[in-house]
Amino acid sequence: MDLEDLEKIDSKKIFKVYDKWPDIAKESYEQEFLKPEFKDIDHIVFAGMGGSGTIGDVFSSVLSKNDIHTSVVKGYLLPKTVDENTLVVVTSVSGNTQESLTILQNSKNNKAKFIALSSGGMIKQYAMKNGVNYQEIKMEHSPRASFSKYIFATLKILELVIPVKKSDISDAISKMEIVQKNISSNNLNEENVALNLAKWMTGIPALYYPGGLESAAIRFKNSLQENSKLHVITEEVMEACHNGIVSWERKSNIQPILIQGSDDYFKTKERWELLKEFFNSKQIDYKEIFSVNGNIISKITNLIYLLDYASIYHSVISGIDPSPVSAIDFIKERLSK
Repeated sequence: MDLEDLEKIDSKKIFKVYDKWPDIAKESYEQEFLKPEFKDIDHIVFAGMGGSGTIGDVFSSVLSKNDIHTSVVKGYLLPKTVDENTLVVVTSVSGNTQESLTILQNSKNNKAKFIALSSGGMIKQYAMKNGVNYQEIKMEHSPRASFSKYIFATLKILELVIPVKKSDISDAISKMEIVQKNISSNNLNEENVALNLAKWMTGIPALYYPGGLESAAIRFKNSLQENSKLHVITEEVMEACHNGIVSWERKSNIQPILIQGSDDYFKTKERWELLKEFFNSKQIDYKEIFSVNGNIISKITNLIYLLDYASIYHSVISGIDPSPVSAIDFIKERLSK
């Protein structure tokens, strides 16, 4: 695959946005936002769907070792645990997601504190009309391609609430700059890790991951589905060893991809070794993908960067334009009637 292939098949040039992800991340975090002060927050709910929902998944992982309880809602209803000490972060990159808008509309009859993030649309209209805290963040190409902008903008907007070190954020962006040199469209050769993974995927990927990196695996599933129009399986590695592993006793066109942290828990590392031993005994070819070293934000954002790009390369190799999502358009059209 060469740059001409990318230009020809990727009609809306989504790959060009990904080439700029580190710059977009840096600009987003350096941007001045109005930072509302929410006091006595002990529970944060992230509400969003699709590419917007990924943001909640990431924050859930980032905050998993803090005292703030985190929930992720992908639907219309908030959990019953929401109270006056809860902050509900409603995110819709498009600004017109029905599920997110419904949750925002529930703010009228809820004691929780709300903030809405979008690029405009009905979310903005409702928030401005009803006095809901609102921040507008421009969309880059599409909701999924806007991940870099939204995750770092959200970190900046909520820095008074979310206990994340600025040094951790700077480290994540610095490592994105390093990863970019390997996986971008300027490096379409045998050293490109994302391109190699894309070439290797010829069947149905089965993504194995440790609990802390679930957001990266779910995001990769979503990106392969949207960009490559591909069926994908996800399995948490510990749980898979109690059930999912049995399915490998039959031959199939499923391809295991092991998404691993650079410093996984020692019992998790033990499980990876056992899983690989089993695959080797069955002569099942698998691919290992490792996170960068560093804090949890660095690990997740850089894994998503690499894996998202692999999904774009895979779509182009398959002769599929990554940008159109006609099946989603079909659902949205029916819902709007």
